[in-house]
Amino acid sequence: MNIYNNSDPSVFFLNGIPGLEAMHLWISVPFCSVFTVALLGNCTLLYVIKTEPSLQQPMFYFLAMLAVIDLVLSTTTMPKTLSIFWFNSREISFTACLVQMFFLHSFSIMESAVLLAMAFDRYVAICNPLRYTTILTNSVIAKIGLVALARAILLMVPLPFLLRTLPFCRSHVIAHCYCEHMAVVNLACANTRFNNIYGIIVTLSIVGLDLIFIALSYVKILRTVLSLASKEEQLKAFGTCVSHLCAILVVYTPVVLSSIVHRFGHQVAAHIHILLANFYLLFPPMMNPIVYGVKTKQIRDRVRLLFHRKCF
Repeated sequence: MNIYNNSDPSVFFLNGIPGLEAMHLWISVPFCSVFTVALLGNCTLLYVIKTEPSLQQPMFYFLAMLAVIDLVLSTTTMPKTLSIFWFNSREISFTACLVQMFFLHSFSIMESAVLLAMAFDRYVAICNPLRYTTILTNSVIAKIGLVALARAILLMVPLPFLLRTLPFCRSHVIAHCYCEHMAVVNLACANTRFNNIYGIIVTLSIVGLDLIFIALSYVKILRTVLSLASKEEQLKAFGTCVSHLCAILVVYTPVVLSSIVHRFGHQVAAHIHILLANFYLLFPPMMNPIVYGVKTKQIRDRVRLLFHRKCF
């Protein structure tokens, strides 16, 4: 009997990258390399922020949240993906699949919220610099983090329960490297319109609203920067936003590309969709520590000192 047609509804099989199964071992090399860089980069970033007193500031607290989110997103999916590539370990229980899906989508929503919080941080720092320390206190930062967490959990809790109610009487093969919501929904042999609509509404409302508020923050920032007297002051003020703008591009560009290809690229091969989805989970966690490490002098100096001590 073909294991992929197993009648046990609690067992599913991840297909990896459909159409590129013969190349899984080669594909695993860049995947593993990027995953390793992401782990090392974000762990180093967290260590530097914790041990360097000059980094005990709101902006770096938000950056630490971003690093934790990137670590969770990476470790939620990559170990299982690599086990598929290396050991052909495709089986996953339905419960484990739902847990992976919950963490994946919840922390993606949290990442968007933290980027919005970082935009607010830059807005206060540039537009209300004298009130910066009184507005963004440790208590306020903690509340922002808790609100971001609560929003993500409340929006994602219904997903596992909605999927639990669906019958999966056909194939149990998920054409993906991990348990992505729509990839699982497509296997159900029932009306999944509500699941589809709910997923679209959550995605558009979260990404759309967060991006609108981020854009509004930068409109006000830009107006304030342009009102400064000298070019040097303008460049210095806007220079503090460069790392955050890079992080926004790093996170949202793969999301937008993947969404466009998914919605309109009906002639695009399935493995392109899967590779783009993995790119979204691999690229930002790798790039965020690099962007902030290169652009932020305090982090750069601390990392240089850390490696100098380790090496010599």
